[in-house]
Amino acid sequence: MKVVVLTLVETGCANTGPRTQTLHLIDELKGRGAAVRTMEASTAREVDAVLDDPEERIVLAADSDEQVNAVLARVVRRLAPAPSERPDDLPAGRTIPDLPPLAVLPQGEVPGIVARLGLPEKPAEVAAAVAEGEVLRTDLMRHDGGGVCVDGVRLGGGDRPWTGVVALDDAVLADGSEQILACVVANADGYAAADDLVLAEPDPSDGRIDVAVAVPVTVGRLRKRVRIEVRRARGRAVAVQPEGKVAFVSDGLVGELGRKRTWWVEPGAALWRR
Repeated sequence: MKVVVLTLVETGCANTGPRTQTLHLIDELKGRGAAVRTMEASTAREVDAVLDDPEERIVLAADSDEQVNAVLARVVRRLAPAPSERPDDLPAGRTIPDLPPLAVLPQGEVPGIVARLGLPEKPAEVAAAVAEGEVLRTDLMRHDGGGVCVDGVRLGGGDRPWTGVVALDDAVLADGSEQILACVVANADGYAAADDLVLAEPDPSDGRIDVAVAVPVTVGRLRKRVRIEVRRARGRAVAVQPEGKVAFVSDGLVGELGRKRTWWVEPGAALWRR
């Protein structure tokens, strides 16, 4: 059994070598007869080397969801065929093949994705998963900006309503005429709630995206009051087109969306060792 342990490092930061958790993992793997190599990547291109040997099992030493996202995004970029070159044997509803099974070794912090998917957290447990554990298959979300998403996306939230169009397959959840308090595009449940309001209850292995939009609605004839209406739907692809810009968080990555973006689901494309 061959194993590569990948660590992401920041350019220009002092490199102190493998951290304690990684050293424990290496000892556990070698005790199981594995040939282990370590590698570090400070750029997306350097991640490519983990795919050089298809027989190697991959472990990502990570502190955050952002790091898990970065590696999966690069793997998808490497393995996704051009639309005109997609083979006939791709699974139904997919634009990419199965990704290589990935084990995640938490470092100083446990990535939220690890906890939500029920993946092992301690070096000995990760080593056991790499050596003889089962493979968990989950959906993956891609978007037309070239990125991926394992957990979900939350747009807006807090005290800054926004307006825009949200359409899932044939269902229009917001037509641009109303204020939106929050919108979630969920694969797992990391962003399924906003301001203590549960918006969605996604299943990361059901082959569908869960989308929810929270809008304020005025009700009552004599004594008018405002309540929060949550519109929910499940489907394959969702398009969000904000008027202006709206803040978002996706797998821990924070940014602003100022143009139309489409997310779609790749059913069962992500594989995890546990």
